[in-house]
Amino acid sequence: MEKPKSPKPAKMPRASAAEAKKPALAKKRTAGKPPARRVKIPYSPEEIREIFRRFSVQRPEPKGELEHVNPFTLVVAVALSAQATDAGVNKATRALFAVADTPEKMLALGEERLRDLIKTIGLYRNKAKNIIALSQRLVDAFGGEVPLTREELVTLPGVGRKTANVVLSMAFGVPTLAVDTHVFRIGNRLRIAPGKTPEEVEAAFLRIIPEDYLFHAHHWLILHGRYCCKARKPECQRCVIADLCKSPEKTCDVPAPLVELPAQTV
Repeated sequence: MEKPKSPKPAKMPRASAAEAKKPALAKKRTAGKPPARRVKIPYSPEEIREIFRRFSVQRPEPKGELEHVNPFTLVVAVALSAQATDAGVNKATRALFAVADTPEKMLALGEERLRDLIKTIGLYRNKAKNIIALSQRLVDAFGGEVPLTREELVTLPGVGRKTANVVLSMAFGVPTLAVDTHVFRIGNRLRIAPGKTPEEVEAAFLRIIPEDYLFHAHHWLILHGRYCCKARKPECQRCVIADLCKSPEKTCDVPAPLVELPAQTV
């Protein structure tokens, strides 16, 4: 018995055919990694400028709180600060930097003695190994000097993009934005620079921060996150941008008085 022939599909008009392709295209895009895209944020450019203007009034000359005496000790301090507090790192590095403030002196100190000096810091064994390795690389590849570019800095053992950005900014005056846990939290909590990774948050902030505020923006955001917009419970009543903040966690709409804070002691 002969099988009945399947009816030929009717030809669709061009407009309908174009429409029919859209769902297939959308499916193809969502199947793999989502394409990088800019997320619309609930802040106007004027509001963003006002946020950073207020930060600048609070802290005209903000500083990082890691103690260091030169670019090398800054690299070491930032590398040690991963999963540790600045206060804890400073307590350990005061004795360390008194005897080893250059790559050559760090190599002479040796890994075992280095471990003893930083054992109060989390992950100190692995960090000591990285510091000895990065000191050796600085001597072998850069003549004992800390390199001036991000591309070269991230070749050092234990140095990632965040550490490189901190060094570029604090040691060499390059306007960058290092994303640590505080900056990452603020970007997402305030919905001002949302992102799933530090790189996404960094890119989002760099798109919106006014150029004349960029150099200090990193420290303003860190200090705001550390002392006001805290991880467990933000202190909204002490926040100078409470009226501008679009965070769903916000508990106060009235901004704190905008006054210059006491100078940092670091």
